[in-house]
Amino acid sequence: MKTTKKTPPKKTTTASVAPKSDAASDLMDFFEDSLKDLYWAEKALVKSLPKMAKNASNEDLKAAIEEHIEVTRLHVERLDQVFASIDKKAVAKKCDAMAGLIEEANGILEETEPGVVRDAGIISASQKIEHYEIATYGTLRAFAEVLGLSEAEALLAETLQEEKDADVSLTELAVSAINLEAVDA
Repeated sequence: MKTTKKTPPKKTTTASVAPKSDAASDLMDFFEDSLKDLYWAEKALVKSLPKMAKNASNEDLKAAIEEHIEVTRLHVERLDQVFASIDKKAVAKKCDAMAGLIEEANGILEETEPGVVRDAGIISASQKIEHYEIATYGTLRAFAEVLGLSEAEALLAETLQEEKDADVSLTELAVSAINLEAVDA
């Protein structure tokens, strides 16, 4: 009878990541740091959404984006209130995730001809942004809850609902008209 030598399973090692000198040491630190990211993200959106609105050909999509620009300005103001509620100065820290999503949205504009296909791309990019915001606001709301920051929790919950509503509106635009029109383009 022939025996085969079994090779032992490979050992997997997970490299430990050394924290930066200013790394969060508790949940409150992490909450504050995450707020700074989100503050940057919302301010960046206020600057980038007009470009998406200008490039939309569907009037309902253009109107939805223009409305969301105003809502996003309110989100910035509400984040100012969140910072104030925890006695911290509102400070923005570059959010790499949002920077990447905005870069991708710009790429979609460059890679599509004006018209319904570009509109479908704008919705795609916008929903990726909304989903990121939903995840972030949801997480920060949950952090605020366990940290006992009731005012911050209420403010974050309000914005979270608005982000969810924006996502639903974008989905309705996509499935009721724009995606169907894009198929025929």
